[in-house]
Amino acid sequence: MAFALEGFDLDRFVRETLAEDLGDGLPGGGIDVTSESVIPSEARFSGVMDTRDPIEVAGLPVAEAFFRALDPDMTIDILVEEGASVPAGTDLMRLEGNARAMLTAERSALNTVQHLSGIATMVAQYVRAMDNPDCTLLDTRKTIPGLRMLEKYAVRMGGGANHRMGLWDAAMIKDNHVLVAGSVGEAVRRAVAAGVKDIICEVDRIDQIEPALEAGATRLLLDNMEPGTLREAVALVAGRVPTEASGGITLATIQAKAATGVDYVSVGRLTQSAPAADIGLDFTPL
Repeated sequence: MAFALEGFDLDRFVRETLAEDLGDGLPGGGIDVTSESVIPSEARFSGVMDTRDPIEVAGLPVAEAFFRALDPDMTIDILVEEGASVPAGTDLMRLEGNARAMLTAERSALNTVQHLSGIATMVAQYVRAMDNPDCTLLDTRKTIPGLRMLEKYAVRMGGGANHRMGLWDAAMIKDNHVLVAGSVGEAVRRAVAAGVKDIICEVDRIDQIEPALEAGATRLLLDNMEPGTLREAVALVAGRVPTEASGGITLATIQAKAATGVDYVSVGRLTQSAPAADIGLDFTPL
């Protein structure tokens, strides 16, 4: 299964992850000491990866890349589509190939699929709880260093959308920027003067909305506002720019906040603390 993400080097990710697990460059490293001492070099396994939880699937092509990196001739069948919602007990992947290669790649492959499917599954839970086709669920920059592209991919597989990808593709003016600039309006004006196209401005008070809009903000992030205040803010904005609710949003509160008329709801927990899916891989000697 072909897999490509803009800005993400899959080969490098696989190489560096395996090198970390094998201890490349460390004294005595560069080896799976257990597999090489216990498993004959010519031994072959078949394997089945399955899920013990109901999940939204994400990361199987990355798992495939780990196995192929160590055994290019391995037979691999991916049995479900990325983004599919599957019940517990579903077989996700079948493999057949060199036993040592399978055992060496197993943990890296499983870690990736468990983590990404866990994110996709939590995203789907939030989308269902939001129950609002007119509002889009967004992630944030609260990602594990080095995994942002994959984690944001998993968000999309769960039915969410991506906020800005990093510090480079949009300005986000927050309280510390305002503290230095002196006011919301001045902070936005500085971004406009610098030629920034997309300017998201965080506001946590109603009286900050007009100064931000007058200065040229292109989206308002309405931070830590209760539903009543959100409705007032949305009415004040009156469709001039998109609005986003953010801050401490949970499965219990997302529906009420989305129902206020905001265009987006952003949730840091999606990538910051989604639990790993329970996915296993069982081998059979051939």
